[in-house]
Amino acid sequence: MLTTNYVPGAPNWIDLGTPDTEAASAFYCALLGWSFQSAGPDSGGYGFLQVDGKTVAAVGPLTEEGAVSAWTVYFHTNDADATTKAVEQAGGTVRFPAFDVFTNGRMAGFTDPGGAEFAVWEPGETKGLDLVTDPGSLCWTEVYVPDPSAVLPFYQTVFGWTSEEMPFDDATYIVLSTAEGDNPSLGGVMPLQPGDRPHWLPYFEVADCDATVARAQELGGSVIVPAMGVEGVGRFAVLADAYGARFAVMTSAPA
Repeated sequence: MLTTNYVPGAPNWIDLGTPDTEAASAFYCALLGWSFQSAGPDSGGYGFLQVDGKTVAAVGPLTEEGAVSAWTVYFHTNDADATTKAVEQAGGTVRFPAFDVFTNGRMAGFTDPGGAEFAVWEPGETKGLDLVTDPGSLCWTEVYVPDPSAVLPFYQTVFGWTSEEMPFDDATYIVLSTAEGDNPSLGGVMPLQPGDRPHWLPYFEVADCDATVARAQELGGSVIVPAMGVEGVGRFAVLADAYGARFAVMTSAPA
């Protein structure tokens, strides 16, 4: 379960890179009840997506050459430069080295050995997202790679994550947990489908999964995986916005 008590390796930020920040923001605000708040005139078009004044995500223009519209999951680190070295030594790729974001914190971007992109956030004045798990906020993450077992050593080296295999229908689902903070689970690992690209997938909690799927289609989004239920977990669906950025929505089962 995600919390805002961020420990090393826990998801602590998420943002959307898109070719049209205004249109994309309008889509998510209409779908998830968010509001947009600009980060200011010096932010290059970057802004915060909020629920009742609490930041649950962010959005900005595409900045990397050849980048496609996508959500990026960030993980907490106490030292972005040390994490960068750990990524290189573990066989990952540095997409951009650590740099300061004003006085808010320090960030760096990477690609794991399976091809999935992610980033880290070293908190400054901004500790991370203000809200997770509640409706309209991040509630789970998943990484899709060609060979799940091949990337586990990488993430275990970089973040110290632990993993546990759980039965899932006729397959096995790998659950990831942080090494600190009573080992809270943070996400899962899934095998990549043929023809798909490696990626991290964010899940957002919603009050009604099926209604959200229908609304997404009305707003110009598309359905990647139709809504389905998982006993003891809840009901979820995988969607894409009009620019192809993938995300999932989840109505969690009662605790």
